Amino acid sequence: MTSTKATHEEGLLPAGVHSPADLAPLLRAHGYLADAGTTTAAFLALRLGRPLFLEGEAGVGKTALAHALAAVLSAPLIRLQCYEGIDASQALYDWDFPRQLLHLKAVEAAGELTGDVASVESSLYDRRYLVARPLLQAIETTPSVLLIDEVDRADDEFEAFLLEVLSEFSITIPELGTVSAVVPPVVVLTGNRTRDVSDALKRRCLYHWLDHPTFERELDVLRLRVPEATDLLCREVVAVTQYLRSADLVKPPGLAETLDWTRALVALDVESLVDADVAVSALGALLKHRDDAQRVRKTDMEAALSAAIGLI
Repeated sequence: MTSTKATHEEGLLPAGVHSPADLAPLLRAHGYLADAGTTTAAFLALRLGRPLFLEGEAGVGKTALAHALAAVLSAPLIRLQCYEGIDASQALYDWDFPRQLLHLKAVEAAGELTGDVASVESSLYDRRYLVARPLLQAIETTPSVLLIDEVDRADDEFEAFLLEVLSEFSITIPELGTVSAVVPPVVVLTGNRTRDVSDALKRRCLYHWLDHPTFERELDVLRLRVPEATDLLCREVVAVTQYLRSADLVKPPGLAETLDWTRALVALDVESLVDADVAVSALGALLKHRDDAQRVRKTDMEAALSAAIGLI
């Protein structure tokens, strides 16, 4: 287990990590090849104990960075998936009503309801009946990495609530008291720009934009994550993906789709994209929108391959 240095002021830093350059090989060892900007943002989030807000297109590695940081820190990853209509109880805690009701029935059967009512009521709100949701789990778990995924899908009220929790890292439960983090979790928030996140939340965080990788970086990631693929296939796949990102698609393929397509081709025993039909047969792993897939097929995948191979 990786040892960590943790203080309220310094956040969580793996032992021996004193600069972004020290963090980069640890991320790589867990399958995440970060560029200098991303590594620096992650290092500062750990060093300063500040939430890290990552924005970018889908599939560029925002969620994967949180997973990699959790692996580097040997800490559990606790994920809060945001969506339209999410409220505080779904993020903080809830009471297990069915178990409370069973307890009440057991007390009634034992003839204890005629006794101290306050004592019976107090027993209903025992810690064992509390269901901890992601935010409470992260506060109670030390160390931990809290991933607040797709925060831009939540509404303004939930953002304001998050801002309060991230400022104090403590939660007050009326029936039990206040729960505070011994060491605040490492917090990673992600957004796909479906709407603008409030300036107040952004000011609370360190901000980093993740763009689609360059040809060479995407090739390095592919070699690292799909080592069973031939070098030629990796180069051809990256060339096609980079070409398609410039083709004005509805949903341009991200790094995640590049990995998916390569794994699909390897599963089909493909060593090179010399046959356009083979590339098209596994296109569903790369393009996730019907119009995009039809467009690429109609414009002739072979022509796209020829143009893309020129990028190698």
